[in-house]
Amino acid sequence: MPFGKESHDELLKMVEGKSLKVLVYTENRYGRCVGDIYCNGKFVQEVMLKKGLAWHYLAYDKRPELAKARFYQWENEAKQKRIGLWAAKNPEKPWEWRKNKRGGN
Repeated sequence: MPFGKESHDELLKMVEGKSLKVLVYTENRYGRCVGDIYCNGKFVQEVMLKKGLAWHYLAYDKRPELAKARFYQWENEAKQKRIGLWAAKNPEKPWEWRKNKRGGN
């Protein structure tokens, strides 16, 4: 997927070999834990969103509006700066990219 390698590499650089704290707030439809990840006091999702290396996937985040607003703010900052995946003219959402790949498109 476009920008997948850059995102993967940055995430590894941030967390590889380190202790993580995961605050699980729900399970997805497949029974997988969904939560917030912290590494050395840093909120991993915040770092990735601000660097333009991740999307906030609202479908799995059913928390109150205040929490969602933070994620949008971080994502919008990266969009405005046109950094990371937001440097592309029409970035494709990862869940849509996977759906298109499964469909043979």
